Amino acid sequence: MTYLESFILGIVQGLTEFLPISSSGHLVIFQKLFGISSDNISFEIFVHFGTLLSVVAVYYIDLCKMIKSFIRGMTHKDIGYTFRNDSHFRLTLFVIVGTMPAVFTGLVLKDFFISIFHNVGLVGITLIVTGLILLSTRFAKIEGKSLSFGKTLLIGVAQMFAILPGISRSGFTISTGIFLGVSRVESARFSFLLAVPAILGAMVLQIGDFFSMEKIGIKLGVLLVGLVVSFIVGYVAIRFLLRVLQSGKFIWFAPYCFLAGLFVLVFLK
Repeated sequence: MTYLESFILGIVQGLTEFLPISSSGHLVIFQKLFGISSDNISFEIFVHFGTLLSVVAVYYIDLCKMIKSFIRGMTHKDIGYTFRNDSHFRLTLFVIVGTMPAVFTGLVLKDFFISIFHNVGLVGITLIVTGLILLSTRFAKIEGKSLSFGKTLLIGVAQMFAILPGISRSGFTISTGIFLGVSRVESARFSFLLAVPAILGAMVLQIGDFFSMEKIGIKLGVLLVGLVVSFIVGYVAIRFLLRVLQSGKFIWFAPYCFLAGLFVLVFLK
């Protein structure tokens, strides 16, 4: 892999990991279009770490409070009291619950998802499905409801479907939150916090394969380019999406998903 390829894939990973247009789907498209391969495990780990740092940079205060509240809550003699009175403790538990469906599905159906990951035709269809979901949020009522165990479990189920290439994790989770009456910004916040264990989980699975490799196969400088670019672009993408949500223009991503999906089905299938 060259520095230029690392730079390009870093941009793709940073943008599509958080914008509701599917990172896995776009990696498949770019590999097909330009013959660029990101199959090297070490590169995958570095760019995932870059996007993880993006979330940490944006939600650093929330994450610190969540960790402190979780430790304090789990050691408190009355966990119920902490749950009722500590919003960050509740949020941590909600993230744990929301992560469970994807963890279960990923472990049970890992080989199946690996086998379909490079199916270009499937990516075309799932991108269109993502577009339909985004467009349908136009008809959702914004009621400003609070998160609950039931709501976070349903958002977690939505994240589970995002294991399919072409299904946007952020698009499905934010849309589900909106349909459940949670505000757009709060849905996005929860979606991005939910990305932390999701990305960490993907990295853990990849690290196992990494240590089984005889050699890395890519220069450290190339890996660092991918990491830095994915971090910077990911940070900008999160900030940009939050502004889009505040302006009520989330559905603007739907036409892009439709066009990308049709392009794949017509020209790349």
